[in-house]
Amino acid sequence: VALSFVQRAEDLAEARRQGDVLIVGLNSDDSVRRLAKGPNRPVNPEGARAEVLAALASVDAVVIFDEDTPLEIVTALQPDVLVKGADWAADAIVGRDVVEARGGRVVRVPMADGYSTSSILERLPQR
Repeated sequence: VALSFVQRAEDLAEARRQGDVLIVGLNSDDSVRRLAKGPNRPVNPEGARAEVLAALASVDAVVIFDEDTPLEIVTALQPDVLVKGADWAADAIVGRDVVEARGGRVVRVPMADGYSTSSILERLPQR
């Protein structure tokens, strides 16, 4: 089982190749707001974001979490592989210790520039 916290389709396909089943962890709307994204975020509600992710062929399930970090989900699911964007330092990945303690591994997927919601919103006034 691979648990992923990346959301671009190509990154999810790479995450899926890391295990037999891919579960995507998705921040709840409240969690996104608390993480300093601002009162107008997220742009799309969690149900819509989860539905789009779940529709991708590479994704087997989506789990919405309300905490500020995914530690509870990682601890509950005990994935064999934890996939996170390479924009996170290896030693800063929450749940790394849980996964590695049982012999699992952490995979950092390179992130493509310009695909984050923040990047997209920054470009909107220019158009």
